[in-house]
Amino acid sequence: MTKKTIILWFFILLKFIIQYFAIDAGYELHRDEYLHLDLGKHLAWGYLSVPPVTAWISYLILHLGNSVFLIKFFPALFGVLTMVIVWKTIEELKGNLFAMILGSTCVIFSVLLRVNTLYQPNSLEFLLWTVLFFTIIKFINSENNNWLYLASLTFAIGFLNKYNITFLLLGLLPALLITSHRKIFLNKQLYLSLLVALIIVSPNLFWQYKNEFPVFRHLKTLAETQLVNVNRLDFLKEQLLFFMGSLFVLILSFISFFRYAPFRKYQVFFWSYIFTIAIFTFFKAKGYYAIGLYPILLAFGSVYLETLLAKGWLRNIRFLAVLIPILIMLPMLIFVLPVLSPDKIVENTDRFKQIGLLRWEDGKDHALPQDFADMLGWSELASIVDLAFESIPDKENTLIHCDNYGEAGAINFYSNQKHSQAVSMNADYISWYPLDKMKIKNVILVKENTDSDVNREKEMPLFDEISLVGEIKKKYAREYGTKVYLLKGSKQSINDILKEEIQERKNNR
Repeated sequence: MTKKTIILWFFILLKFIIQYFAIDAGYELHRDEYLHLDLGKHLAWGYLSVPPVTAWISYLILHLGNSVFLIKFFPALFGVLTMVIVWKTIEELKGNLFAMILGSTCVIFSVLLRVNTLYQPNSLEFLLWTVLFFTIIKFINSENNNWLYLASLTFAIGFLNKYNITFLLLGLLPALLITSHRKIFLNKQLYLSLLVALIIVSPNLFWQYKNEFPVFRHLKTLAETQLVNVNRLDFLKEQLLFFMGSLFVLILSFISFFRYAPFRKYQVFFWSYIFTIAIFTFFKAKGYYAIGLYPILLAFGSVYLETLLAKGWLRNIRFLAVLIPILIMLPMLIFVLPVLSPDKIVENTDRFKQIGLLRWEDGKDHALPQDFADMLGWSELASIVDLAFESIPDKENTLIHCDNYGEAGAINFYSNQKHSQAVSMNADYISWYPLDKMKIKNVILVKENTDSDVNREKEMPLFDEISLVGEIKKKYAREYGTKVYLLKGSKQSINDILKEEIQERKNNR
């Protein structure tokens, strides 16, 4: 085993270790993770929330034991592979061991530390963006059409993972047109490879068509409820934070495309960055949407810096370049990762507030960062639901009805009862009501803390008995105050009422 291989394996192990020890024991899974896991129980070619790849991975996790270790393994793996692709890109760019160490360090000590702790499509998304760029580099260097097919395959998988990769394609096309690589559009293999990609994604496109393109409704809702609170200037500011410790490497990468002769043929990457960022800015995208643009740039910047420090006494300060991302990011870890307990964060409120981490999607400041608050109170909720189930003799005909997908998914993950899967009118759960499999007699109702009908006057005419079982009392949880009610002895057909409500919701989308 060569020295280079040993060092690469060191970085791989380091990345895995950091990802597994980056979360304080007081936190649970994130609300999105519960939804993504439940997708694996309902395999399809499309979903209201995400394309199908996440469901395929969840199916694998569920059948391998559905442990937290496995849930955290996949995003960590995708983060490791992102680093490996950067390493291999540096090799392709003729960089030496210093550049590989620098590039790997920059990847590890970045916002990807946080991204790779969460079981969401983002970790795989950023990996696939990096792979797509890598295949383009290989094609530029070899003009081997096989790399076009690999690029198209990567795009297809990326599309089936998260539709955001379409914005990368929109940024890449004009970048190709304004550089010498526009000749690629005369290559018939490009169109054949794109046809292959279209065939691969066609089942999902058909699903979108069959379901009246819910992706557009999702984007509309996102724009009205979340992106309306996004400031374009804030989006651009956030770009400086994601790889804060490696900004000097990113700046050097942009310079290298124009000042370093061997990299001039790669100017397409500079322009694809400019166009993609411009598109995201125009649409007021969330800042993290653009993270996938940066890993490949770190490879260029690392190699260029290597050439700048290759002679004389400058060789002796190369270790400082490797230390900078570490030294800058270490103080930032408490902001990037949930390594501090909720109480410790509250003690340092001012520090978190100064950099805007306490601002949620609603545009208001709260006690914890939203992502951290979304990792609290879930097992407590499931315990309350289990308590409600214990008092019901007719468990098989009891429905767990929740206000949002986080509640439903968390109950399904933590609950000890196996009689009923929790559902909600929110996200994909609206399609999973077991109305044809049970005659509903009882309902365990989970209501958000914003619900004002504490006496359940709306449900009183429908049931013989209504009681409050409990509520989430976990401090700082986003779901703090969420209540669980037990509705026993239905007087009317709850199945028919729910069918009407589901249909009404679908018609109003």
